[in-house]
Amino acid sequence: MKFTLALTALFATSTAAFAPAVTTHSVSPSSALNASFKKLLSQISFFYPTHNSSFSSTIFKTEAVSLADTSETIVRGGRDLFPLLPKAFDGIKEIGVIGWGSQAPAQAQNLRDSLTDVGCDIKVRIGLRSGSVSFDDAREVGFNEDDDTLGEMFDVIKKSDLVMLLISDAAQAALYKEVFASMKPGATLGLSHGFLLGYLESIGESFPEDIDVIAVCPKGMGPSVRRLYEQGKEVNGAGINASFAVHQNKSGKALELALGWGVALGSPFMFETTLSSEYRSDIYGERGILLGAVHGIVESLYRRYQRQGMSPEQAFLESCESITGNIVKIISTKGIKAVYDGLEGENKEIFKQAYSAAYLPAKEILQEIYDEVSSGNEIRTVIMHGKRIKKFPVGKIDGTDTWVVGEKVRASRNEEDIPLNPFTAGIYVATMMAQIDVLLEAGHPYSEVVNESVIEAVDSLCPYMHYRGVAFMVDNCSFTAKTGSRKWAPRFDYILDQLAYTAVDNGKPVNADLIKAFEDHKVHSAVVECCKLRPSVDISVGATSSTKEIVIE
Repeated sequence: MKFTLALTALFATSTAAFAPAVTTHSVSPSSALNASFKKLLSQISFFYPTHNSSFSSTIFKTEAVSLADTSETIVRGGRDLFPLLPKAFDGIKEIGVIGWGSQAPAQAQNLRDSLTDVGCDIKVRIGLRSGSVSFDDAREVGFNEDDDTLGEMFDVIKKSDLVMLLISDAAQAALYKEVFASMKPGATLGLSHGFLLGYLESIGESFPEDIDVIAVCPKGMGPSVRRLYEQGKEVNGAGINASFAVHQNKSGKALELALGWGVALGSPFMFETTLSSEYRSDIYGERGILLGAVHGIVESLYRRYQRQGMSPEQAFLESCESITGNIVKIISTKGIKAVYDGLEGENKEIFKQAYSAAYLPAKEILQEIYDEVSSGNEIRTVIMHGKRIKKFPVGKIDGTDTWVVGEKVRASRNEEDIPLNPFTAGIYVATMMAQIDVLLEAGHPYSEVVNESVIEAVDSLCPYMHYRGVAFMVDNCSFTAKTGSRKWAPRFDYILDQLAYTAVDNGKPVNADLIKAFEDHKVHSAVVECCKLRPSVDISVGATSSTKEIVIE
């Protein structure tokens, strides 16, 4: 992108101030520009991830992996690395895990178990709001007041050398001042999402300068983090891949602590990002193919297939079940293109028709979502929704026809009979590829793009959708994800119905250039490489576990 275009964008929108923090080309503005304007220019990122990511560790072995035409540094996890945890957590005597939502129960238990396994005496303590109903849940898994591993959140924060702030995004925005004021001088703030940074940027504030700020962000819901950790105990560890970020490194030890945290969670591999890049890709992704888009795709296909003469049960089987029970399983182990390569003759032509018709409409919505997240608008939406929540509680969506029928289909399911519908595959893959392209064009690295658009979908969320239903995931996900899914799913539903399906029905020719771009896309090699780094076991969502899926009654 030429500087003149970026400069125009700077005047036209506030989005540039929220651009992902990736490698940039330097620009020398004239001396007439004031300091504030120069600061804004320094935040502009020029698109496409041509940079190579690299970091080094004195504790954990790093390795370079080739993802498409870039090289990125990762750390592989594994239980064999647990003996290195005391060194990585050097100087940390007490860890405060604040909250008990999706991530906190899993991360607290994994950390406690990993540190205990190597005889490390670091205390992991849970901090909750006074009077919280979650006290009983924490006690059930071994945290309690008697041994000082459970307490009121601000009391816990005051004692902690590492404060893992895992309360909801809206709660972080409401309580950040009290949290910062309660932290010990020289303590480390740990996050599993960059939302708080985005919120602070939007109101012109920042983290205290005298603390380290790091993030370890598992690319999956909390129950997945715990279930895979438990299931991987006999195979040198399994868990959910995680990104990590070092936002402030006052102590000089922040990177090693972040890596140690990821290893202790059981992450198969960890890749570097920034808090800024993380929240853009994460908030965007859950509104897209991870949750919002798949919700909209299923709703629209379910109606379409019934219009074509299918029974409700068959329509659900050919739409939702085809995605969660067949398509994503292929992607998980063989990559996106394997779905396409496995089709022949008429089925491949049907895929091409669906892909060609859906790619641009889906990308239109996905680009809008990314712009809304990058500008800070989507963060403001979450905050405003949180302020309305007592007056307008969030209802459930599982009472509609789609999901009622889906429950019946799951009850009588035979996994061997789940079809791979080529039209469904074309729509789903087109949307996934459109999401990938928006992130790549915005400069996100392949590791982040693949994890946020592919791995989190197929290895964490879709297995739960297949087990309990898409509606269950929407109704029981985090507040931020729920807000986004409910807002954007109808947009995917409508635009596919109005533009993609009508194009197919009206006989619009397949766009050969789009299909060629899909066939030759560089992301395919990156996905295949990341598939090699996937968890060593498949998640078993029905197995006995110490984790609980939080269910809204």
